[in-house]
Amino acid sequence: MIYLISLFVLLFDLLTKNWAINTLTFGVPQPLFPLFNLTLVANRGISFSMLTADNRWGVLFLIIAALVICGFIVYMIQKEKDIFSKIALAMILGGAIGNIWDRIRYGFVIDFLDFYWGKYHFPTFNIADSFICIGVGLLLLKMMKKEKKNA
Repeated sequence: MIYLISLFVLLFDLLTKNWAINTLTFGVPQPLFPLFNLTLVANRGISFSMLTADNRWGVLFLIIAALVICGFIVYMIQKEKDIFSKIALAMILGGAIGNIWDRIRYGFVIDFLDFYWGKYHFPTFNIADSFICIGVGLLLLKMMKKEKKNA
């Protein structure tokens, strides 16, 4: 049942990326409201475009690494007894699969959410990245709460 959360995240991510590809032009910002644009970009790296993979071996390495991480997350979901942690892990899993899908299909990850302040832009990201961050944040909150309880 917990994997329905992963499926929801994956479908939401794929639908929004499909919309972005069919609506936006690569590299052309579409202002939505102050401090936020929709800007279609090809992210060839990992988190915030670090470790750029410009060739098929680099892309293959990132796909394999992400699949190994997904396998570990599935293991953790099975092992975990706390539902809060399972939900957080399921969010991370769905987001990771969404980005893996892009790498397999395009050789890069589709990003389009562009927040900025003046001329400074936060790295462009997508829905999958958002759920990965939310899931990690929930796990960190859980750990801090547990640590505080044990103190």
